[in-house]
Amino acid sequence: MKILIADSLADGWQDVFGEAPDMQVDVNTGLSEDELCDIIGDYAGLIVRSATKVTKRVIDAGTHLKAIGRAGAGVDNIDLEAATGRGIVVMNAPGGNTISTAEHAMAMLLSLSRNIPQATASMKAGEWERKKYTGVELDGKTLGIVGAAGRVGQQVARRARAFGMRILGADPFLSDDLARQLDIEPVSYDEMFAEVDYITLHTVLTDQTHHLISTDALAKCKDGLRVINCARGELVDEAALLGAIESGKVAGAALDVFQEEPPGVDHPLVKRPEVICTPHQGASTFEAQEKVARQIAGDLREALLGKPVPSALNLPPINAEYFDAVSPYLLLAERVGSLQAQLMGGNLHKVHNRYQGVIQEYATAPLTAAALKGIFGHLSNEPVTLVNAQLHAKNLHIDVEESKSSHADYNNLVTVEVETSEENTSISATVFGRNDPRLIRIDEVEVKAKLEGHMLFLGNQDVPGVVGHMGNLLAEEGINIADMALGRKAQGGEAIMVFNIDAPLSDTTLGKILSKDFVHWVKQVKL
Repeated sequence: MKILIADSLADGWQDVFGEAPDMQVDVNTGLSEDELCDIIGDYAGLIVRSATKVTKRVIDAGTHLKAIGRAGAGVDNIDLEAATGRGIVVMNAPGGNTISTAEHAMAMLLSLSRNIPQATASMKAGEWERKKYTGVELDGKTLGIVGAAGRVGQQVARRARAFGMRILGADPFLSDDLARQLDIEPVSYDEMFAEVDYITLHTVLTDQTHHLISTDALAKCKDGLRVINCARGELVDEAALLGAIESGKVAGAALDVFQEEPPGVDHPLVKRPEVICTPHQGASTFEAQEKVARQIAGDLREALLGKPVPSALNLPPINAEYFDAVSPYLLLAERVGSLQAQLMGGNLHKVHNRYQGVIQEYATAPLTAAALKGIFGHLSNEPVTLVNAQLHAKNLHIDVEESKSSHADYNNLVTVEVETSEENTSISATVFGRNDPRLIRIDEVEVKAKLEGHMLFLGNQDVPGVVGHMGNLLAEEGINIADMALGRKAQGGEAIMVFNIDAPLSDTTLGKILSKDFVHWVKQVKL
């Protein structure tokens, strides 16, 4: 069995493949697409980093390819859809740089606290200014970790605790068990902003976390806050951070990532003396690169041997006997999971998937994985797939249950129930026809809506005029309604409205909706 390494890889992979004498490894880097297509047909496995583009043409030429490994976190250079269509397992190595990134965040935190880069530059300039660079201690200070349940967030928490810091964690997947293990206090974003002396960011970039550190967020913080970002540049509104530093609200910032990289030579944050910065070096250690090389080599070897691989980013082909029956419900389950993730409040404790009707006769494990992928994939900082979703839940100490019943009001019904620190919510859905996923019920309210695109969910009192008011308000904002659904527990009681709309609403418009007395809550969702 032949394996091609098409990009430069750190040492370590040799030991892994040395334990598999039946596998022959060739290293051939710097290949053009044409050159790669000419030779890839001889190989069962392919390992790349970011330089080599594994296009559909390359995949089609790889007539014997069984597995593709990316030595790093992303797979933007691999045509995942084409590989999945060919039944080729695609995997990456997201955890190899965890320790390096966590240590870098701590190094930034310490350097920021003690003004080490500024003092070093001063001494190199021939100065001796002890008083000017007086710092602050970490002992007794409060650190807020955004993304505390993720790999890096957990490692930062362990290290910060050793310095005597109090740790607050804002993460919807920070279970009570995990919080106790790490000695972290689970809090909301607003609770975190109000109490912390430091904020460090280790979360995924989503619509909800984009510019999480904003003017409004910083206004809620204590004076003298320090901000550390070794995750993604877009998590921070750079203009807002600059303004807060200039006003003295923020005492300093440590930035390893920026919205645009590299930042311009005159970037105002880079120029500020209160800001220390590094050129996206969180994973840049010899050890991290070797771990990545060993991890991707080991996972590729296991995949070629037909063993399950937790880092796989796609699902191997489902048994042909029930693929046609189950495949529409894979999409349905994932969308219901994603909907739960976007509607739920609090920290997730438990997920219960119920299958009713004919669908319960088939293997439902892929459906449960799809629901978990929808839940975790929306907010998690880790890559979550159909292959590793169950493992991800286990690592986060989140209980997952399945139950089946032949009885249902529909031919098939998929229900995803979540239990959080604040609420229990149940969402049921089915597929109309062949490929028309539909919402059926939220808790006790029947509300039939299309599960697609931009959606607006409204919890309201069942009183006259609500529909007209919402139609007028959305019209004033230039938002077209593609579809609408209504449901209520009882006349005059609690009701739910669901709108399929052509474009997302602004925060200002959401605020206008929520300001009405008859509106209990409003949530915007993208499926």
